[in-house]
Amino acid sequence: MRLAKAELENKTVLITGAGSLGGIGADAAELLAEEGAQVLVTGRHRERGEQVVKSITAAGGDARFLLADLSDLDDVHRLADEAGEVDVLVNNAGVYTPLGSSLELTAENYTAMYDINVRAPFMLVQRLAPGMIARGSGSIINIGSVAARGAMSGMSLYGSTKGAIESLTRSWAAEFAQNNVRVNTVAPGTINSDNVSAVLGADRPQFEQANPTKRNGSPREISQAILFLASDRSSYVSGSVMTVDGAFSAVLS
Repeated sequence: MRLAKAELENKTVLITGAGSLGGIGADAAELLAEEGAQVLVTGRHRERGEQVVKSITAAGGDARFLLADLSDLDDVHRLADEAGEVDVLVNNAGVYTPLGSSLELTAENYTAMYDINVRAPFMLVQRLAPGMIARGSGSIINIGSVAARGAMSGMSLYGSTKGAIESLTRSWAAEFAQNNVRVNTVAPGTINSDNVSAVLGADRPQFEQANPTKRNGSPREISQAILFLASDRSSYVSGSVMTVDGAFSAVLS
């Protein structure tokens, strides 16, 4: 009996915003490492990031931590340089607070959210895609949100950043297609990650009941979509938005 080959063997994967256990980024790092990838974990806190790496290596995976603050443009450039040749880029890092009325948010709120949610992914693609193009293969996976396509009170600023990411996904897919570099977005609904659960607090049951499945998703359910798009199983998938939300956006449309 022939054993199945790990799907991401000999692949290097950079996952931003993966430097804290309990979130989509760290869970995706663990899953992709299980499939043979060398995973580059990034985050703003070294101790937390090293915990993610320790979890991966303890399970037999290959990972290392790269400290980076994606709100700092110089740090974004340094991260790209330190990462080197990357086969799969997962633009997962993002901020979704503060939430609030468009009439109350400040210019500082706007700049902070766009710097991390839009500028950082753009600059990482600008720095890392040329290597993928030269090698004739690569996968770029952007983490979006259902907030990009549905009007949600208090989420105008956040939703607009994720709308920008969907637009960039389509543009990059068209630009890089002839070089076999695929670009897609995974758009999660409400996920029971540690950060999201902390923000929702007492409102969490309300979000669960609003979903046709009567529950929120798990980080692993998003990671499985990331794995599919990172692997050769999605070799003809590019320019798409994969919605993973338990039909939440379907009942809103």
